[in-house]
Amino acid sequence: MSGSGVPGDPWILTTPLGTSQFEMHIDEDKDVLHCQVGKTWLHYKLSALDDLHAMLVAHGDWMDLGNKDEKAETKPGTVEAWGRSADNPVGGWYGIRKGYRGRFASYVAPVLERLGKVEFRKEGRSVQVRAIS
Repeated sequence: MSGSGVPGDPWILTTPLGTSQFEMHIDEDKDVLHCQVGKTWLHYKLSALDDLHAMLVAHGDWMDLGNKDEKAETKPGTVEAWGRSADNPVGGWYGIRKGYRGRFASYVAPVLERLGKVEFRKEGRSVQVRAIS
């Protein structure tokens, strides 16, 4: 993982399964996390970082990521389900651009890992995350 997370020097991160690399940077003026995967751009509310970490701290144990694209149903009790739930702090999707709001668990959680706030555990094709206190 490299970069400082700003537009001119984005973080170069890897998905939790380690299968894909992507870039992420923070735009504090717009309160947005910008994610570039290949030529595709995804955008998430910047509050997702603090909100996800707080939820994981409150959860207190390992949680399945449950990564899915926007059109796919998510497994209840996963990070992905929480990232689009009406019960989260923003009352719905953290993803901003309709049609590209999914994959929250794959792209936002690695930023928290880069910041030293979470850790991952892999079991086959399943990945879990928990907060680091």
